[in-house]
Amino acid sequence: MKAIVITLLPDKRREKIVVDNWNEPDSPVGNEVLCEAVFSGLTNGTERNQLIGGNYAPSDENLPCGGGYQNVGRVIEKGPDVTQLEVGDLIYASVDHVERFKIQENGLLINLSDDIEPSEAALFGISGVAMHCCRRVEPRIGERVLVVGQGCIGMFAAQIAYAMGARVSVCDIEESRLEKVRELGIAEQVINTSDDGWEKQIGDGGYDIVMDFAGVPDMVTPMIQACKTRGRLLLVAGRFDVKYTFNVGQFKEVSILHCSHFTRDDLDNLCRFLRQGSIKIAPLIQHKVRLEDVPQIYRWLRDEPMRLLGTVFEW
Repeated sequence: MKAIVITLLPDKRREKIVVDNWNEPDSPVGNEVLCEAVFSGLTNGTERNQLIGGNYAPSDENLPCGGGYQNVGRVIEKGPDVTQLEVGDLIYASVDHVERFKIQENGLLINLSDDIEPSEAALFGISGVAMHCCRRVEPRIGERVLVVGQGCIGMFAAQIAYAMGARVSVCDIEESRLEKVRELGIAEQVINTSDDGWEKQIGDGGYDIVMDFAGVPDMVTPMIQACKTRGRLLLVAGRFDVKYTFNVGQFKEVSILHCSHFTRDDLDNLCRFLRQGSIKIAPLIQHKVRLEDVPQIYRWLRDEPMRLLGTVFEW
């Protein structure tokens, strides 16, 4: 069976490649379904974190191993206790990049209706994270929200916060990503924070909510300063620890929130937003590639991550 796995190079760097001898899943039992992959989606932040030895990374001793959490597969067999899914159904499931997988029908998945484009559903994991983050921080109508980092999750979060009624500002150091946000038309402010852009344009106390999807070291204190008194700071991007000037947070009485993954309810709401046009996934898909192109995509992810936005693999 084919799978995309992390391997260790002789120089101790990591790469991700396609192998064809990965363990085949057994036949489904109980309420399990067996699915065959149609598309899977790159999880830019988590998978790069694993490639460069970040806080989500498996140890060298545990390589090779799989990874990812965005797979769109077709049900090809079901266990005797399955009641919700049928052979032929197309589902999004939070599982690795593998050719075939098993999952319980009450697991982290959603049955895809005909009005959902399957290749777009291959990014339901990272857009699901954005949905979970926005629901966690609860932007209210008219509140000012600053979304820091305009990779895929940041762009999805900006769209969702806007749909929830917030006044959205975004920032990044990469102009091509900011131009993509301008095309989406959902941000009041699009701020390039390269060089001294943060100091000149963000200011102190301007935002009810700051959502950090960039994870840049030593930026937590400036982000707290950007919050209004009793504002909310949401930290998402992978990092080993968080350091900030305590007195700054105490003076602001800021709430620091964490967020982890997403739920089936987030996926349901994501589909609802997608159907009503409140969120767009297609404009963020920059690469749709066959499996033979996988190694190059992951070399870019490891060494030149700004080259990538949404990436979908065709199985």
